[in-house]
Amino acid sequence: MEIAIKLSQFLLSLSLLIILHELGHFIPAKLFKTRVEKFYLFFDVKYSLLKKKIGETEYGIGWLPLGGYVKISGMIDESMDKEQMALPPQPWEFRSKPAWQRLIIMLGGVTVNFILAFIIYIGMTYAYGDFYIKNSELKDGVWVANPTVEKAGILTGDKIVAVDGDKIERFEPSINEKILMGHTVTVNRNGQNQDIKLPVNFIDNFMKSDKKSLLMLRTPFVVGSVSDSSANKTVLLPKDIVTSLDGKQMKYLDEVMAYLDANKNKTVSATVLRDEKQTPVTLKISEKGKLGVALGALKEENLEKMGYYKFSREQYGFFESFPIGIDRGINQISGYGKQLKAIFNPKTGAYKGVGGFKAIFDIFPKTWSWEVFWSITALLSIMLGVMNLLPIPALDGGHVMFLLYEIVSGKKPSDKFMEHAQMVGFVLLIALLLFANGNDIYKAVVGK
Repeated sequence: MEIAIKLSQFLLSLSLLIILHELGHFIPAKLFKTRVEKFYLFFDVKYSLLKKKIGETEYGIGWLPLGGYVKISGMIDESMDKEQMALPPQPWEFRSKPAWQRLIIMLGGVTVNFILAFIIYIGMTYAYGDFYIKNSELKDGVWVANPTVEKAGILTGDKIVAVDGDKIERFEPSINEKILMGHTVTVNRNGQNQDIKLPVNFIDNFMKSDKKSLLMLRTPFVVGSVSDSSANKTVLLPKDIVTSLDGKQMKYLDEVMAYLDANKNKTVSATVLRDEKQTPVTLKISEKGKLGVALGALKEENLEKMGYYKFSREQYGFFESFPIGIDRGINQISGYGKQLKAIFNPKTGAYKGVGGFKAIFDIFPKTWSWEVFWSITALLSIMLGVMNLLPIPALDGGHVMFLLYEIVSGKKPSDKFMEHAQMVGFVLLIALLLFANGNDIYKAVVGK
């Protein structure tokens, strides 16, 4: 059932993005009276799952879910229809239209991708508002459970002040992305600010680790369940919160874990919060520094009740949502641009994290959440838009590059040149596709 839910979200998001992207080409083409021969969701290699011709256009669904396309008459594209291009140009063909019209047609897809992302972010801002913790609430700093982050110089208890000079106002998931893509992190440690320069291969080191989040909230040690083989199975109960060990107050999970690791194979006196009462117990620490329990977690309202953090909730009116949603879209585009820059810099090792369809599939949750679905879809829409703008022949950005050259120079590249460029671009795309999905296979095999 979980696989079905993930697959449903994956296919729905992918289908929505493909159809709207291709509509971005289709609509201006029709407005400029350019014939569109095919409009397909997924690729119809050899045969189609569904197809129907309406007017001059065949609409269909292919069997290969690697994308979609519109076939525009008189355009050198992935179909490589040389027979049509050998005939005299016709008024309804793409090649017969003025360069500015062709430019609008080619930019239509990515324009729709960016507009869609902004609409989603505006809608999410209006529907869900904001739920976050002010950075000032983290009076005891953050929890750093990832050794890569510790090695870089950020420690548990540090308060994150800024990343690359940008002040951190809120502690939310995006802070991890900012640090991962950042160069300098300013932390407050023991009341003093200091700048930590992240190594150029920080991303590569992070991907080689067990990939725990970079930074996490410091929360209490909550017992989720007790193993039947645990020496503490008659002592601890689910929902118990460890508050002291050997008389030392233990406010946070990381403090308890550090103490257990330093006192392996010992028996210690402890206090747990049970049913809102402090209860003394005696705990046995295993030779591995464990209590034999699975960790639990407290809901936000319980963390607030116990005085750990105060969560902020904000709702926005319809018109208030527009500037906030647009700002979020701009930040996401900027963030993805930084990711691409890191990927194309071999020193960062970020290219090792490039994934294909499995990587996209894996980011969808196992349970249905419209908020998460729309958030992922907006991000994928930005990724699709940015990727299509890359100046690679066979991508929209490649066509735009040649059209801009034509507009500036007044010289149109020959059909033969465009055919060769299309082939080069197609080979590059296949190579990228193989690399990305090959990375997925490699990570599945080696477990990284």
